[in-house]
Amino acid sequence: MTDRTLRSFTMGLLATSALAFPAFAQDAAPADPADTPSTATAAPSDVDSNEIVVTAQKREESLQDVPISVQAIGTKRLDQLNISNFEDYTKQLPSVSFQTAQPGITVVYMRGVATGGDGNHSGSLPSVGTYLDEQPVTTIGGTLDIHIYDIARIESLAGPQGTLYGASSEAGTIRIITNKPELGVTSGRIDAELNTVAHGEVGGKLEGMINLPIADRIAFRGVAYYQRDGGYIDNVFGSRTYYIYDDDVPDVTVDNSDLVKKNFNDNRVYGGRAALKVDLDDNWTVTPTILHQDMKSNGVFFYDPNIGDLKIDRMFKDLRKDKFTQAALTIEGKIGNFDITYAGAYLDRKTLTLSDYTDYADAYDALYADYNPDYAGLAYFYYQDSAGNYIDPRQHIAASDHFKKLSQELRIASPADKPFRVIAGAFFQRQSNDIFQNYIIDNLDPNLSVNGRPETLWLTKQERVDKDYALFGEASYDVTPKLTLTAGGRLFKYDNSLIGFFGFGRNPGGQYTDRPFNGAGSSRTGVAGCYLADGRTLRETYLAGDPIVNILPGSVPGTFCTNLAEFKNGKLVPKRAKGSGFTHRLNAQYKASDDVMFYGTWSRGFRPGGINRRGDVQPYDPDYLTNFEIGWKTTLADGRVRWNGAVYHQVWKKFQFSFLGANSFTEIHNGNDARINGVETDFNYSSGGLNLTAAAAYTDAKTTGTICAADGDQPPCPGSFVSAPKGTRLPVTPKFKASATARYSWPAFSTARAHVQAGVAYQSSAPSSIRTNVLLVPSGLLNFQNPNEFIGKIRGATLVDLATGLDWKKFNVELYVSNLFDKRNDLSRGVNCGSCTRAVVVSGTPRTIGLRIGTKF
Repeated sequence: MTDRTLRSFTMGLLATSALAFPAFAQDAAPADPADTPSTATAAPSDVDSNEIVVTAQKREESLQDVPISVQAIGTKRLDQLNISNFEDYTKQLPSVSFQTAQPGITVVYMRGVATGGDGNHSGSLPSVGTYLDEQPVTTIGGTLDIHIYDIARIESLAGPQGTLYGASSEAGTIRIITNKPELGVTSGRIDAELNTVAHGEVGGKLEGMINLPIADRIAFRGVAYYQRDGGYIDNVFGSRTYYIYDDDVPDVTVDNSDLVKKNFNDNRVYGGRAALKVDLDDNWTVTPTILHQDMKSNGVFFYDPNIGDLKIDRMFKDLRKDKFTQAALTIEGKIGNFDITYAGAYLDRKTLTLSDYTDYADAYDALYADYNPDYAGLAYFYYQDSAGNYIDPRQHIAASDHFKKLSQELRIASPADKPFRVIAGAFFQRQSNDIFQNYIIDNLDPNLSVNGRPETLWLTKQERVDKDYALFGEASYDVTPKLTLTAGGRLFKYDNSLIGFFGFGRNPGGQYTDRPFNGAGSSRTGVAGCYLADGRTLRETYLAGDPIVNILPGSVPGTFCTNLAEFKNGKLVPKRAKGSGFTHRLNAQYKASDDVMFYGTWSRGFRPGGINRRGDVQPYDPDYLTNFEIGWKTTLADGRVRWNGAVYHQVWKKFQFSFLGANSFTEIHNGNDARINGVETDFNYSSGGLNLTAAAAYTDAKTTGTICAADGDQPPCPGSFVSAPKGTRLPVTPKFKASATARYSWPAFSTARAHVQAGVAYQSSAPSSIRTNVLLVPSGLLNFQNPNEFIGKIRGATLVDLATGLDWKKFNVELYVSNLFDKRNDLSRGVNCGSCTRAVVVSGTPRTIGLRIGTKF
């Protein structure tokens, strides 16, 4: 952020304070802190209201009355735990796991429904949905890392939510519910933090909120924030030598001396939200909102343990920018005694990534040198400049995605106080992504480059569109005052398409030959597969010995031709994956007393099929998750104790899984089946100034059939080999994950409350890959390896956080330390290309010590 932007941001916060200043003199009645936790007039309180109201079933209900597995983190606890991003709050949700490369590149999983390798911009849709208020913000290329501030609660709905939430809620849904504008109330808050990271830099954040009445029936609420996280990964010196078989030609030696830097992975994010609440009359309310966030990350957030703790040797600049804006509109009202809700939104997300891809050159240089030392490395791949000199073969990537999402939902709900209750609605969603990946080798001969793009060895330029249509409904009937039965279903239809170009370049027009190559590396991908005017590809025409007719122009702007499409009626159209179906939920709820409830659920979720972005790989089919669950919710000791839990068995049919295949190109296939058994529970105790919170989950997830390496090959895999045998544990998710927080507060200095807080989070180890056998194969050299051996397991870890502070009516201060013992907790482990064996580790943030101060008015 520029100094000018920072000054503008600071002045904006000061201006909001000035606007609100006259409110100090007003005689306003104090608000209930459970309803308005951010108001300055509320007396200091250390816990959320004993009754937590959620909208998990698209009605307002007490958490203890909702017959599904739901965890909720309320406003005060979000503040107490200093939660500001995705990694922070998922630490408190034991049923949630994730893969990540850095902020903004994260794929979330629930209850062990994970195969790893997900998150590619043209890969599978997510299996866990994410909502901001009423609107879905689930995206293909990674979960939106929305900054958490002035949030009413975060709801985690475990298990299939396919009836009310649809396609991308196969395994669960996470809902971020913002605090809404309050009529007739002027209030606000400003919070600031300064922190320092062990082995790294100083960081901090500045946040502010204001609520203003505009008229009797109109109110505004605005939020602004700026955060900078200090770096802690060092880019250290590294060099590479690439050998040439010709003794008369010097080897190519390079290094990264110009990029050596300590703590090079800093991250900054700024943005804000604005919302209006307009009561048209006593029955109808309109709430338009807008969210904007801009994130910039330098460096990488992983390290190579073989080089050193928190150290890596990157050879090209690494940078990521992630900017998104969402405009949303919610209309709520009544027709008769039926509630009507419309929720619509438009999300626009742009990302830009610059990344080093040297690991690819390293891996293939070594593989081909082992295969044939006299025909290896630079010579094999024709890495030459226009004069025929061998050049530095290292690649770096310039990539961007432009993701757009339009969602519309209209639903009606009958009165909640009647014995028979119904929710029904219609849903439409259109998502698109303009995909661009440019793999660059500096000084590469234009005749070895992708046509029209000098220095581009490989290009991916494609357009993806995903459409979803659905009709849904649920009906509940109180058979007796204690027994309620619920049945729900969702009729869905999806239409997903992909068109564009992938691969190497060629010089066509009569010059095309299979060997010697006219391009770098391959005669099968890239322009060789582009369509001609007669519907055949360039390579097919050449191999048939026929004259080459005109190549059809590129269907996507910026491409020379198209090799990912279908040829129909003389023109190219996108490849499509279409389907329709039905998901259900059946539920029985029994209230043994006002404070004890049991439930049983049989539910089903799904994820649509889609198109592989490599045209010669078959489309993948939908996968389905069936869940059988028994749960309980109890409120004991006059409300001081809350203990909830669930036991479940899940069957995952034809699960989709992704991996880096030939040319390090992500492929998505359908595996066999998997079964997942688990237990999850959460506990809360509040008495006086003491609050204890704990949550835990045990997950046992394994395949129930053998997975073959080749798509379409069936066990015992005669056409390929066994990639994962029956009984293989699903990756990423730890078998055991738990968190606990103890907080004690007491009166101090007559007008304040002091507090101390301790938190612990633990998770066991997990496999990093579902595949236990891969083939690293340069032109026939068989080299079988287990990825979990050279990548390593995602290690288990125990993290401890401490905090102490003082809270006054209008002011608070706190000193905290997170990751007290400076543990290297693995968030993810992986490699950078399909034949790479150099493992890198994405680590959680090292020990951080910080000071927070805040004021309310």
